[in-house]
Amino acid sequence: MKFLIKFAAIVASAAMLAGVLTSVASAGERYGKQKVVYHINYNGGEDDKAYRGAMRNIQNHINAVGADNLELKVVLHGNGVGLLKNAVANEKLQMDVTSLKSQNVSFSVCNNTLTGRKIDYNTDLFEVWEDDIVPSGVAELSRLQQMGYTYIKP
Repeated sequence: MKFLIKFAAIVASAAMLAGVLTSVASAGERYGKQKVVYHINYNGGEDDKAYRGAMRNIQNHINAVGADNLELKVVLHGNGVGLLKNAVANEKLQMDVTSLKSQNVSFSVCNNTLTGRKIDYNTDLFEVWEDDIVPSGVAELSRLQQMGYTYIKP
């Protein structure tokens, strides 16, 4: 009897795992190809919880849809630039940003914010290059939406 109960539990676990794998495998079919822009313009706080939360949202999105099915951009302006500023000294944020970039997520930084706050992207921000700077964060959001990107504000 104990053998039958254990065997039934193993079969049930295998069936449940198969169901989970099937639903994950069909996620690409369910969601298809997506173009998405995440808008970050808030302060992460002293411990960067909000920034890390936004990074988790983005990673969860990638996990659900699949990196191959997703063209994902992050636009930072105002207090959102603090994400890359804080990442200079925060290893967890560095790992989040590096991981997302390795999955073809691009980060665009508002030049208006950099100029207005006297932020040097070469020294004050984590891994920002000249190509990552856009003239205006809000104008970039509008441009991307006109190009068919879905807007998400985590």
